[in-house]
Amino acid sequence: MMKNWLAAGAVALSVGMTGTAAFAQTTTVPGEQVGLAVGAPLPEGVYALNTFTYRAPDSVGPLGGVDTAVNIPILLWSTPWKILDARVELAVAPPTVFTFGRGGVNPGLRDSSINVGTFIGGIFAWDLGNNVGVSYLAGVYLNELNGGRGAVLGYPAFLASNTYRQGFAISYTGDGWNLTANLTYNFYDTPAFFGGPGRVLGPQFPSDGLNLDLTATKKFGKFEIGAIGYGTTTLPNQFAPGRSGYFALGGLIGYDFGPFTVQGYVARHVATTAVDFRGRENYVTEGFFRVIAPLYTVAAAPPPPPAPLVRKY
Repeated sequence: MMKNWLAAGAVALSVGMTGTAAFAQTTTVPGEQVGLAVGAPLPEGVYALNTFTYRAPDSVGPLGGVDTAVNIPILLWSTPWKILDARVELAVAPPTVFTFGRGGVNPGLRDSSINVGTFIGGIFAWDLGNNVGVSYLAGVYLNELNGGRGAVLGYPAFLASNTYRQGFAISYTGDGWNLTANLTYNFYDTPAFFGGPGRVLGPQFPSDGLNLDLTATKKFGKFEIGAIGYGTTTLPNQFAPGRSGYFALGGLIGYDFGPFTVQGYVARHVATTAVDFRGRENYVTEGFFRVIAPLYTVAAAPPPPPAPLVRKY
């Protein structure tokens, strides 16, 4: 979903786009899955997750700047079915993107919210034994369903193309640890055109992108604490030959309340290709808050009764 929220901020700071353009972004928010053992298969059941992220760049232009946020509610069904010994999990996520103007004197930097890019997809998760799991995710953000909705400064704040997503993850979950690496690839059906009044002339050519989410946390009773890292990079195309991206490091803390679990994490960009209006690197601080609630889980089978003790005399 990063495509939409970065585009929202970029368009808010521009005077519009014309002609053929190439965009550098990923639709999946970098860091979106940090803190989750996405490589491990979930027990059969239905789960609700909600992740909210807020990002604030260090520098703003003389006319002001834009903070951006995304709220990502997810409904996930870990089915009783298996394919090639992999647990089949189905997910739907309708994100909402927010922009918040700050500083400066530009009245066009108004706050906004846009519902965009509903994601539907499936996950195949394998239990390899010894507390190690791997998973493969495939899905699509149906951005065309919301094409033309929402605008900042009178311009559409997102691309109209669908985004296709693949993910590969590995997790170790033994002894209270969550050691997870998750690689996400985004690609698009392009070119995409905008229509209607105030349209942005196309075609637009988004760059494919890669995200890497890293988690290393440990549970101590009901508490969870640890380190996180995540980053993103675009893949060059003929319209955008260079690369853009960033990498962030931070920390996570969580608590298990029983019926639900909460996690919060804060990260800071340590490397970035973004520059401000003065040509200096523009670092960003990002905060995340997540709630995880199992709505329904299948009760574990009771252990078999002990065998009767037979004694011979």
